[in-house]
Amino acid sequence: MSGSAVYLVVALAVLVAVVVVIIVRARLRAAARPDGTLPPGRAAGTPDDGPLRLTLGDRVRIQDREYVVSGTVRLVEGDWSWVQHLLDDDSGTRHRLSVEDGPELELVLWTAEPGATVTPGAPTIDLGGRRYTWAETGQARYTATAETGLPSAGTMRYHDYQSGGAARLSFEAYGEEGWRVARGDLLDPADLTIHPTSEEH
Repeated sequence: MSGSAVYLVVALAVLVAVVVVIIVRARLRAAARPDGTLPPGRAAGTPDDGPLRLTLGDRVRIQDREYVVSGTVRLVEGDWSWVQHLLDDDSGTRHRLSVEDGPELELVLWTAEPGATVTPGAPTIDLGGRRYTWAETGQARYTATAETGLPSAGTMRYHDYQSGGAARLSFEAYGEEGWRVARGDLLDPADLTIHPTSEEH
């Protein structure tokens, strides 16, 4: 094959690659809604949008209740990482949304149980008329931003329990503090509607 023929083949390959990129970008833009948001399944499942990218002041509607993000804690344990967004609904009760972006996006809405007297470690724990079974234990490093009530960085220990398919129970201790107890419910990504702070400006 002559040099000119090789040049033409290479140029054609580059041109095809450019056209493919343009088509893919056009389809992604077309998938967006007229108001600029992405469809619910896409918003929840991509790293650039949805629960993973919630920021201070964003409003989140979960089923029939609305919350405002007041702070975020990002946690890392080895190769695994997850995010917890603290949510305020003016009730005075502490809520948080945990987001784990593994093979499947896992969302859990947690509600604090400050009066709980149970402690972790047993294979099963009874709380609120439900029996929870131990699932996992570990320790992670964290960084905190905005109104979390935590130092900006540190370590966190945890014990997680499950009951049935969707009920969760967690014990968390940040630094040298005692255990924080919370009950959680596994969510479907379709249960969330996110209104970024930017929509208000």
